[in-house]
Amino acid sequence: MSHPLLSVEGLVKRYRRGWLRRTTTFTLEADLRIHEPRIVGMMGPNGAGKTTLFELITGSNLPSAGRVCVAGQDIHRVRHRERDRLALHYHQSYQVRSFPRTWPARLERARSAQAVVHLFDEPQFNTQDGYIGFMLDFFRRLRDDGKLVFLCLHPNEPAHLDILAQVCEQFVFVCKDERNVSRLMKATTLRELAAEPAVAHYLGRLAASLPP
Repeated sequence: MSHPLLSVEGLVKRYRRGWLRRTTTFTLEADLRIHEPRIVGMMGPNGAGKTTLFELITGSNLPSAGRVCVAGQDIHRVRHRERDRLALHYHQSYQVRSFPRTWPARLERARSAQAVVHLFDEPQFNTQDGYIGFMLDFFRRLRDDGKLVFLCLHPNEPAHLDILAQVCEQFVFVCKDERNVSRLMKATTLRELAAEPAVAHYLGRLAASLPP
């Protein structure tokens, strides 16, 4: 039986401060399993842990507990120089976080094509000259090539919700619960996700702009 493309199992990340009396300032708890290539939309308030989750998936951040497996391989047990063939985390400007700036662009593109999971962290969308359509086609091509794509957006206009609705086949919302612990909410449609009170509150007036 083939392994899931991504398996996040009992993952916990805690940040603490203080020397004599240690105080927990942030906790993220996550479980997520995705078997097939798809495009996953992610949202959540600032500080909820979206970027932290991406860093844990790529192995650039160590978990306090649990593990992350990409295509059956524990990302934190793979050699550092080999992690990019499993998961890549992109900046807003689509630059890969883990590549040294001195690497040739052609080598960066070649290694990008090998990765199983692609994590786009609040990418920029230029509204001119069909750029949005070009990027959505790019995400779809990655999926059609057997990749798992995460598209993390912080929507501040209806167009962002349109983008998520057009291209994403699953949705994840990261938010803090009543105990101030960040957890994941999951849904198969954007409207289903927005039916959750925490998501509706997060979207605010944009909730009325949800695509049908």
